[in-house]
Amino acid sequence: MKISELIKYLEEVAPLTYQESYDNSGLIVGHPDNEISKAMISLDCTEEVIDDAIRKGCNIIISHHPIVFKGLKRFNGNNYIERAVIKAIKNNIALYAIHTNLDNIVGGVSSKIADKIGLVAQAILQPKRGLLRKLSVYVPRTHVEEVRKALFVAGAGAIGNYDECSYNTIGYGTFRGQDGANPTVGKVGIQERVEETKIEVVYPVNRERDILLAMYATHPYEEVAHDIYTIENSFHKVGSGTIGNLSEPISGMEFLAYLKEKLHLKVIRHTHFHDREIRRVAVCGGAGGFLLSDAKRSGADVFITSDFKYHEFFDAENEIVIIDIGHFESEQFTQELLMEIIKKKFVNFAVLLTEIDTNPINYYS
Repeated sequence: MKISELIKYLEEVAPLTYQESYDNSGLIVGHPDNEISKAMISLDCTEEVIDDAIRKGCNIIISHHPIVFKGLKRFNGNNYIERAVIKAIKNNIALYAIHTNLDNIVGGVSSKIADKIGLVAQAILQPKRGLLRKLSVYVPRTHVEEVRKALFVAGAGAIGNYDECSYNTIGYGTFRGQDGANPTVGKVGIQERVEETKIEVVYPVNRERDILLAMYATHPYEEVAHDIYTIENSFHKVGSGTIGNLSEPISGMEFLAYLKEKLHLKVIRHTHFHDREIRRVAVCGGAGGFLLSDAKRSGADVFITSDFKYHEFFDAENEIVIIDIGHFESEQFTQELLMEIIKKKFVNFAVLLTEIDTNPINYYS
């Protein structure tokens, strides 16, 4: 299939609009129209991973971390980023990254860790704002049902566990067609008054194009009167981290042993437990220190993430236990997650997990 078919699906699961501003998710090397026959999945994209893809005949690498975060000014092979990009281009291997947009969805990276340790009643720890829009469109009574249904089908009107949500206000609209107009109702030069319904629906910003196309396709007017608003409501299906509960509370030491077993950990850094029982758990794959306040507010007993600095551990303030399991370790199941996502859609497409351990950190014990 073409690269575009694969990335279209991946971006339906984890839209690029959900990535953080500093990120560089998406197609980094390669053309969307290029044909692919086998994909390799990796947490990082390094020269060794590209060599692995070459050996196994893979023509696209899907990594969690982008090999390029900032613009490259030279391609001289002076660092591992330049060398990896050069090698990929020479060997006609596409590079695609699905990073913070995969972090920020329900069922994403943090959810995978939460699943591994058996958390129930999971929810987004820090829901995103600014990702929702409201559409108000004025529709003649004769076409209200048709337009409203089309908006729902295109992805509008979903709020929490409810769909087909809309608010409808009955009134009338006035208009007068000028020279060159072709009005559906009335005649040019004469003011018309038409009974209309204002349909209001909320939708995620990534669905906007499809929703507007559906509106235009079903609305009878030559000029469709509509308004689009950005709303600051939290979008509880998109955001950072995951919060959930253990089925039964356990002691701090029991919980550490449980984590080591379930997450295959060699070492764990943590603050004091102070005889605290562990029941409510916050999780964030990767560097999640920015979520510490959210973890406290959520009532979590512990916060599992990575990349805490020495002085940042003091910020626990005995209100919560910080557990730092390492960056690679907190994202190690992302490869498994991506395999599951791709195989759910493309059952017969060849997808391999790289055999290269890209963790740059080693432990001596």
